[in-house]
Amino acid sequence: MPKVKTNRVSYPEGWELIEPTLRELQAKMREAENDPHDGKRKCEILWPIFKIAHQKSRYVFDLYHRRKEISKELYEFCLDQGYADRNLIAKWKKPGYERLCCLRCMQPRDHNFATTCVCQVPKHLREEKVIECVHCGCGGCASGD
Repeated sequence: MPKVKTNRVSYPEGWELIEPTLRELQAKMREAENDPHDGKRKCEILWPIFKIAHQKSRYVFDLYHRRKEISKELYEFCLDQGYADRNLIAKWKKPGYERLCCLRCMQPRDHNFATTCVCQVPKHLREEKVIECVHCGCGGCASGD
């Protein structure tokens, strides 16, 4: 007789402290995914989803790396379960990418002339002072701003 797999996940210690915030962000994500996109440009439809994904990742990153309020076990659990983006957090640890909004903004294959996104240009070097990233709607995430 085959084993019956259950979906029970054992939550690490401290989960009950961060669970309400993560559940709230998940609810916002569901709402953003189901939101009608009448009258929006094609690229603007995904902007709220990118913003909420960034918030979730930044929340977990700050709790572990900046404030040191959660354990490594809980941090790894959040990354493994998809509550935070492992690759985005890895970039935040590197100098020059501390404020990166999303991974698409730094990939040259997604931009004209094989460069990075306009939101990666420091404000004092921009020709236009008010900009929005086409990929995620970011107004500027260069670390020198």
